[in-house]
Amino acid sequence: MRILIFCCFAVILLTCNQKPNLPDPLEAGWKGEKVCEVVHEDDDIRVLKCTFPPNVGHEWHRHQPHFGFALSGGTFKIKDDKGTRTVEVKTGTAFSNQEVTQHEVLNIGDSTAIFLITEHK
Repeated sequence: MRILIFCCFAVILLTCNQKPNLPDPLEAGWKGEKVCEVVHEDDDIRVLKCTFPPNVGHEWHRHQPHFGFALSGGTFKIKDDKGTRTVEVKTGTAFSNQEVTQHEVLNIGDSTAIFLITEHK
């Protein structure tokens, strides 16, 4: 019985920070405007090009496991389950995540940032 209670409590804690039914990066935008476009898609992956001029972000959304590359970097405010932080992304920076993630970002810099995002389906 204790194990069952512990498992239920663990599931509740793990899901408390999750926002249900979030859009994927292509569906999500910023103030009603799209920020990503599909540049390639097949049965296994989808590649998106996401463009963020200054003061443009990406509303709360979820990512499947993915790889990203900054074609043009910038300074972002990022909100996720870890809190809010400012991150400087340099041009040419690569990043990846093997888990489903969720966040909201805002370009707080003075230049347009552009990313390629490759997601597993």
